[in-house]
Amino acid sequence: MALPKVVAFGGGHGLAATLMALKRLTDQVTAVVTVADDGGSSGRLRAEFDCLPPGDLRMALAALTGDNAEGRLWAGVLQSRFSGDGPLAGHAIGNLLIAGLWQRNPDPVAGLDQVGRLLEIQGRVLPMAAIPLVISADVVGLDPHYPETICRITGQARIATTEGHVLRVGLEPENPPACQEAIEAVMEADYLILGPGSWFTSVVPHLLVPELAKAILESPAKRICVMNLLPAGETSGFTPSHHMEVLWDHCPELRFDTVIADPGFVQGDTTLRPLVESLGAKLLVADVALHDGSARHDPFLLAATMAAVMKL
Repeated sequence: MALPKVVAFGGGHGLAATLMALKRLTDQVTAVVTVADDGGSSGRLRAEFDCLPPGDLRMALAALTGDNAEGRLWAGVLQSRFSGDGPLAGHAIGNLLIAGLWQRNPDPVAGLDQVGRLLEIQGRVLPMAAIPLVISADVVGLDPHYPETICRITGQARIATTEGHVLRVGLEPENPPACQEAIEAVMEADYLILGPGSWFTSVVPHLLVPELAKAILESPAKRICVMNLLPAGETSGFTPSHHMEVLWDHCPELRFDTVIADPGFVQGDTTLRPLVESLGAKLLVADVALHDGSARHDPFLLAATMAAVMKL
């Protein structure tokens, strides 16, 4: 049986969890990664070299390295950071490697493919857009004297840590050029996976790149949503149903075939199942969390759940 072609969308730790699960099922994996990060090492490199922020791309590459001693070694090298208080302090080694390759070849996809070959990753890592993007958000609750006033804040780092209630997000520019290799992968895929991750800054942005959103809607692939394990950060206080409503608010035509959710997250939300089923999807409640007290997905449990959905 041919292994399925799977495209996973997101950024940061959420996408990494999905990729670590998927590489146990197929080597036909494409990660499509958000490119709006403006904080930390990525933000510094982006500002200095006017390049795509490499951090989330680096994490995806590390997640797809082999499950052997050498693969784990290189994943650790990519993720390790310089210490001290000098100019390199805080920079991830992988970020500098990627940015350095982009200095030699301005084609970001060619540079990422080169890193992928160097690391012998199980799949491919692509940016969702061909240029660095800026996320803006409409937020309420920032001014205690006028709690209903809507304020506009800009920047992934500010949105991810805002104390306000995020209503919706947008991208600047509004119609950015999509990565064409990502479009091709979406149209050729058997499965598309959205989530988990920071909902407003890692998951939703893929639906705001018009050409990419069009491909997601028109692809013959089955669509899967993997929900977070708890409401935190920019979605603090959101119910699981509210998480799904956020996706549909930003892309009303979006439909899923399966929504995967951990029982610890959906417990008590009586509206989620009827909401999901009313839009033609199946809600699959399955144990996908690590049992170490952290809010992280277990790659092995998530892989087993995805294998069941894909009938592998």
